[in-house]
Amino acid sequence: MNEKKPKAIIVGGSIGGLSCAHSLIIAGWQVIVLEKSLGPPTGTPTGAGLGLDPLSRRLISSWLKDPQLLHDATVPLDIDQNQVTDNKKKMSRVLTRDENYNLRASHWADLHGLLYNALPQEIFFWGHLFFSFKSSGEKTNPFVEVKAKNIHTDEIVEIGGNLLVAADGSLSSIRQTFLPDLKLRYSGYCAWRGVYDFSENESSEIVEGVRRAYPELGSCLYFDLGPSTHCVLYELPNKRLNWLWYINQPEPELKKSFQNAGKFSITKRSRAQGNSVTMKVNDVMLKNMHREAENTWLPELARLMKETKDPFLNFIYDCDPLQKIIWDNVVLIGDAAHPTTPHGLRSTNMSLLDAAVLGKCLQKSGVENLYLALEEYQSIRVPVTAEKVLHSRMLGRIKQGLTLLPDGERFDPHTASPEDCQVLRQKNMPFFDSVPSVLDTA
Repeated sequence: MNEKKPKAIIVGGSIGGLSCAHSLIIAGWQVIVLEKSLGPPTGTPTGAGLGLDPLSRRLISSWLKDPQLLHDATVPLDIDQNQVTDNKKKMSRVLTRDENYNLRASHWADLHGLLYNALPQEIFFWGHLFFSFKSSGEKTNPFVEVKAKNIHTDEIVEIGGNLLVAADGSLSSIRQTFLPDLKLRYSGYCAWRGVYDFSENESSEIVEGVRRAYPELGSCLYFDLGPSTHCVLYELPNKRLNWLWYINQPEPELKKSFQNAGKFSITKRSRAQGNSVTMKVNDVMLKNMHREAENTWLPELARLMKETKDPFLNFIYDCDPLQKIIWDNVVLIGDAAHPTTPHGLRSTNMSLLDAAVLGKCLQKSGVENLYLALEEYQSIRVPVTAEKVLHSRMLGRIKQGLTLLPDGERFDPHTASPEDCQVLRQKNMPFFDSVPSVLDTA
């Protein structure tokens, strides 16, 4: 007689939620994924490049029937290079360079599609908005009941299980139940973002120009630094260039339309995306951005930004590290557990690792020891993610000139010493290439 599988309800169908579904299924659990979106993403959303470290790639490959699919959906980021741009002289100078970075770049939609297509389609409840939950709190027979609203019909559905996984992002409503006073921290800056698609004209003047200025695109993660600002540029699969430009900016008022006192005006239309708020932009804002780019960056990069279709504006947030991410049989993973700024390329990698560690802990302990498994997961992940969040925050503030160095001065890429520049290296991230012992058992 087959034992009935324990059941997990995962709220959130982004990469963290899908990764958790893979990991828990392997651990012997039945899973249900609730996602408010009406269906899986189609097409290619703009501005969603990410970097995958070797451990993340190993985990994803173990979840796919054909690991070659992941390789084909990524391009190498072998080099981490920080450089300072002198717009007046139209030249750049290298500050730091690491030729053994060993990440691979992917597009969010491509990675999501790989993970989604490798899961049983019947586990997904698309168009279901999480409404509430009730936990039994019993350790011997853990039970949780979740209510969700069917967006199509307005019907409230009830789903029972043994474990509730909050993979519902940095604005997690499940986390808010336990931490109602927790607020995200505004970083002090925004990011213009865009993806330039050159698949229909690989030899255009724009592409050839930017490749001359950045000759190692396709293998290099470029960080261009200026006074109190920086830009990121790297290539994505399928002939796309991903760029981000960080600009110090007052925090937007999200509940009403207002005119920002800085360089750009903000409209009232906004939406949460990851650890940021995405603002709709208008023609005046775009023209101002293009003009500032011409005065800040190399002409080739400024033109790339100008010719990119539908760039958008993110306001960047994180959160002081949480010391608790489990409550009875409710657990936080991904951005719900550790909202972070994007400077260490850690958000996706941390989400993937959360999912893998949670699955291993559950597999070891079984549902009868669910609470012990969750405590082990928390003890493994919290110390690591806390340091990563704080390091990413520090790195962003240094590059944006918002924090002081040990000598009491703000970082200026034009005058910084080689020793001061070492703080910019991505491999300084705590636990950069460490593998949790719970995973290192294969």
